[in-house]
Amino acid sequence: MAAKGSPYLPTPMETVLLLLYPATLVLGSLFALLNPATRASTYLSASQSHDPAFAPSYFAKKSNLFNQLFVKRGWFWITASYFLFLFTHAATGPAGSAILTRKRLQGVLRWSIVTMCWVFVTQWFFGPAIIDRGFMMTGGACEVVEMMDVGKAEANPAKIFLSGIACKANGGKWSGGHDISGHVFLLVLGSMFLFEEVLFVVLRASRAKEERVVMTPSGEVKNADTEAEIDRVDIQDDNTKSPWDLGVKVALGVGALSIWMLLMTATYFHTWLEKVRHPTVDGQNIC
Repeated sequence: MAAKGSPYLPTPMETVLLLLYPATLVLGSLFALLNPATRASTYLSASQSHDPAFAPSYFAKKSNLFNQLFVKRGWFWITASYFLFLFTHAATGPAGSAILTRKRLQGVLRWSIVTMCWVFVTQWFFGPAIIDRGFMMTGGACEVVEMMDVGKAEANPAKIFLSGIACKANGGKWSGGHDISGHVFLLVLGSMFLFEEVLFVVLRASRAKEERVVMTPSGEVKNADTEAEIDRVDIQDDNTKSPWDLGVKVALGVGALSIWMLLMTATYFHTWLEKVRHPTVDGQNIC
């Protein structure tokens, strides 16, 4: 049966999810602009944040627990919540069992691809991460300040460090260039991955209408449910069991917290100019 729509375009729900991220950044920026407490707070350009002693909110401090325990360890929480969902939800296999069903193996493969993207962009890409490479390609560099005599300091351009972490570890300043935020990248990538994985599985298990279409080898465009093999597992045979189980709630909770921290980042970190041109200072990230 032929289906309407394109397999290369997002579904209505995916469109809403995609719009959520720019809307979050714009909302946070507007709040920072209109909120009197935020405007009155001392802003430190060196750290691209408000002075902790006069921060307009608990979330405006880099030392807040959500930043230290959640954002800085973000991929751990994304991974843990996803695997909890993957191995406890009946739509992917026997609930609470470690059996590797086809759906679970496919889920592990998708997680591996997304994790590789996160590593390449923020951690390592056959040397410096893509973020660091982009920073240097746009004119950024590490300035190592050495003490020559008492009361004198001099930048030594001979010492070249190819990553923000190495630069900071050697007492340098990662300055100039255009740098994207590794934290923001993690929050967006991780939450979108969880929403895409969890919401569509739950909706399908709930027998909700699916808008996804695929292209068959013959070139026909058909509904995904028509072409894909759908495992009708216990959750669909037992009307007393809800698809919104613990694994789903934890995964969606981690995704929602990621959106909240993205909103806090947009609200309390960076001026409007820095949001457009994001020069990193002292090798520090925004959060």
